[in-house]
Amino acid sequence: MSTNKWKKAFVVLVLAEALLALFLLRKCTTISNILLISGDSEVVDEGKESAHTEKIKKTRIVERSLSSTSCSCRGKTTDVKNSVEAAKLSAIMTRRAEEYRKQQLRDTTDLGGMLISPPNSPLQYPSHGFTVHPLKKTLVPGLAVHVDGGKVFEVSLHAFHGVLTVEKVAPGQDVQGQNQSSLSIVATNLTALNDLLAQVTYSSAVYVLKTEDLVHFTFEDHEAIFPVTIERPSIPVLYDLGADINSQVTIVTKTFLRYRELKVLIQTIRAKYPDIRIIIADDSLKTEKVVGHNVDQYLMPPAKGWFAGRNLAISQVTTKYFLWVDDDFLFLNETNLEMFVEIMESVPKLDVLGGSVVGDRFYFTLEHEDGEPGGDGGCLSRQKNGHYGTLPGFQDCVLVDGVVNFFLGRTDAVRRVGFDPMLQRVAHSEFLMDGLGRLLVASCAGLVIGHQKRHSNKAYGKFRHPGKSTVVNKLRLHYFKNHLKCVTY
Repeated sequence: MSTNKWKKAFVVLVLAEALLALFLLRKCTTISNILLISGDSEVVDEGKESAHTEKIKKTRIVERSLSSTSCSCRGKTTDVKNSVEAAKLSAIMTRRAEEYRKQQLRDTTDLGGMLISPPNSPLQYPSHGFTVHPLKKTLVPGLAVHVDGGKVFEVSLHAFHGVLTVEKVAPGQDVQGQNQSSLSIVATNLTALNDLLAQVTYSSAVYVLKTEDLVHFTFEDHEAIFPVTIERPSIPVLYDLGADINSQVTIVTKTFLRYRELKVLIQTIRAKYPDIRIIIADDSLKTEKVVGHNVDQYLMPPAKGWFAGRNLAISQVTTKYFLWVDDDFLFLNETNLEMFVEIMESVPKLDVLGGSVVGDRFYFTLEHEDGEPGGDGGCLSRQKNGHYGTLPGFQDCVLVDGVVNFFLGRTDAVRRVGFDPMLQRVAHSEFLMDGLGRLLVASCAGLVIGHQKRHSNKAYGKFRHPGKSTVVNKLRLHYFKNHLKCVTY
């Protein structure tokens, strides 16, 4: 069978497999942006066709979207859309849809699809790892053609968001399209062709901090597509761990109308860690001065809220890690900050490490599904005691999405997520929801803290249990900010 017939058979086979997958999935899964690359097929793209020259053999880019039905939450589900006032719903939906569209533009890239490489291609190219700085000319590594025979060799390259150049072109060498998005090279022998390909450079055309490009590389009826990552490198931000726990961890808490409990907490901390820094964010209605060695109390406007206080406290941390505790916790003899740090230092990608409060680790996983494009939004489910397996090297630790309100946080990572000050009274999981996919979280047995005996405090109770309106406001926030239509706790 001829080469072209083999390729046509390959394309037919792949399309048949896609149709079979559609039948089996029965609209339960979304498969999108599949790029089937074949040398002698046609371009099928829902909009702009690239400015390839006629000499570039057309490439079929098949974008199939086997759209799922709208996602659904199972179990005890809350429809967050119902929390929005009917009179305001239409306007809010319009603003929400526009914000979601803009957010998708920030987060999506040209490499969101799947690239399927052609079989038995004579083209050599960088299939992964080619990264350039914005606007900086960079040699494309590994470009070459490997074939037997032939008298005239012609290749073409095409970029969508950059320009291509061959450096040091000698008189008589046939290179067309210098410093343009499409480049053509012709040579009378393979060695000369590969020498020119070894001098091809890529430069992005527009300054952006981070994006990607796809470059088409064509020879005869063969074509490959390789990715280019365009990224502005960042400057490292390092924390000096120093000599002991005092230069590694800051203890942070938020207090409101509970000075008796706060003083007990500080006493138990000082019994174990006499010199460690303690930061207190305080939005009490009537404040009391909290004094003590290396204790910083930051006063806020009255009743400003739980998450606003968290933001304030963590903004003042100067150590690599902070330990979050509630103001009514109790340090025990077994409370071991050094063990927290040891685990975090052993797993540099770990961002949040939770322990247990009176034996309760309260860890959970989150399952998020995007809804249909243009639909009511996504679905979020929380699975208590769910996990993703053990943390490598630590058998008593599991990887999760959420932990109890006693955790060691990597300061810079948690600051990037932050705590939404719209959540004033009852919140914790919401911080971890906002950090889903951005924070690596684990929970460990053996990292313990105690809890003080609860005392009657009517003034505090009014704010701690504010009623239905707080729950409704939280659901409205989920609907707009998190683009959710339902939540299962």
